[in-house]
Amino acid sequence: MNVIVANKYQEMLQNLDIDVIKSLNGEFEVDELVSQFKNFFFQRMILDITAIKDYKDIRTLQKLSVSLDMDKVILLLDDSAEGTSTEYLSQLISIGIYNFTKNVEGIMYLYNNPNTYRDVAHIHQLNNQTNSGPGDITVNNFDTSSHGAKIIGIKDLTKQAGATTLTYMMKKELAKQYSVVAIEVGKSDFRFFNDSELISSTNTEVSAVIAKNTNNKDVILLDINDSKQVEETCHEVIYLVEPSTIKINKLMLINSKIFMNLKDKKIILNQSLLTSKDVLEFEYEARTKIFYNMPPLDDREKNSMALIAFLIKLGFTKLQK
Repeated sequence: MNVIVANKYQEMLQNLDIDVIKSLNGEFEVDELVSQFKNFFFQRMILDITAIKDYKDIRTLQKLSVSLDMDKVILLLDDSAEGTSTEYLSQLISIGIYNFTKNVEGIMYLYNNPNTYRDVAHIHQLNNQTNSGPGDITVNNFDTSSHGAKIIGIKDLTKQAGATTLTYMMKKELAKQYSVVAIEVGKSDFRFFNDSELISSTNTEVSAVIAKNTNNKDVILLDINDSKQVEETCHEVIYLVEPSTIKINKLMLINSKIFMNLKDKKIILNQSLLTSKDVLEFEYEARTKIFYNMPPLDDREKNSMALIAFLIKLGFTKLQK
């Protein structure tokens, strides 16, 4: 079910051909909207930008983007100078707002085909996104200058969801802009990729391998398999789900609360043929948030745009080059 928050464009939005579970009309502080919807589960929110007080200040929208899942929000822009300004739109993109439009046709298109960064990258003016002072909008860039290597774990939730292959492909793509090492734990499947830079390690040896690479690498990728100890050492973990009916049903039979237990974690639909609309329905039914919908990848492809967009969303913005 969907939410509509309207003000100036109330008449336009009340005629949308969508199911609505909650509707608000008027002008609201960001804190009011956050308190209303932070823990309210909805499929999509259609948000009239004029319903947000001080919306012309990009920091107001930034505050909203920090608190709500903006992948589910379609922002209806007005005809003000900001709404038509490339600089303003670029700042929206920098704070993770990709779904914006000015008409009903655009709303319905984004409802069924939500934008990813790839769809709005041509608008994004990176040269304007700098750390020039307090309050400036910046790209969510990954910086290792003072923190050592970022350790990212990749783990299958459903059986054979593709963690080993995805780890290899992430390593290959990241290596174009970052110093990266990939390690698999408790297996030796990396040998099938014929890449001497991939490391296979046992559970007892992996800590030493990680320590060896922490200070001379930007990124450490870990195919963690079933190692709970290694999972706990990661800065973040990517959980892979192959969204076929049989795989999902088997997963839920083993642990019916799996998605509840992984609330606020990065869940990826891998090797997925689901449409954007299918993903929204999946999220609603599972009461969870999908971080990314990854289609089947060709490991021979030199530049996979789906993979690059995923890595940029993780924060590896050097790949925008």
